[in-house]
Amino acid sequence: MFLAQRFVPGVTRFLGLTPEAVIERLQLWQPLTYMFLHGGVFHILFNMLTLWMFGTEFERMWGTRNFLRYYFTCGLAAAAATLLLALLPFDFAELMYVVPTIGASGAIYGVLVAYGVYFPNRPIYMYLVFPIPAKYFVILLGAIAFLADQGGGIAHAAHLGGAVGGYFMLKSRGGGRFHPIAELKYRYLKWKIGRVKRKFDVYSGGRRDDWDRHIH
Repeated sequence: MFLAQRFVPGVTRFLGLTPEAVIERLQLWQPLTYMFLHGGVFHILFNMLTLWMFGTEFERMWGTRNFLRYYFTCGLAAAAATLLLALLPFDFAELMYVVPTIGASGAIYGVLVAYGVYFPNRPIYMYLVFPIPAKYFVILLGAIAFLADQGGGIAHAAHLGGAVGGYFMLKSRGGGRFHPIAELKYRYLKWKIGRVKRKFDVYSGGRRDDWDRHIH
């Protein structure tokens, strides 16, 4: 596909994810086919290197079929995020609506999220120099995708969509159905309990006449 993009005119426009083509001309294959296209040598090189580095372990753990199901689900979630954001009434959305999005990055962000969930404390060497636990590395990448401008030729919406889709799928694999609202309520309640515990914690010490030698 990479060579076809170089030598066959119109491949990127036909197979890349263009919201205008999907919504108005019903080119419904694009949310799947865009994952097989890349914008340049470094784009495909780093995507495939990341897929090999982090995806190999999950293919061994889950099996090829389950890994492919997870990978393509993340890619489709990334496409859905791109389509939804392209419909918003903002300037960046107008550009997203007519410009093709290409690349496997959305699906690979889902793989990175899985790595952060399964192996949160494994070190990842950022820029091949600075060791950082996998969970913080994934959070950092997610924050960059969430806060970054949608310009510059980088599909941050797809990155974030793939990461969120992967997280939801991992939660659903844990047993039972995953309910996003219930998950948010649980996280908020857990945060509140932790805050109260820090405020009213028990510390060792106290006065001599304090029979249990604790200060509350």
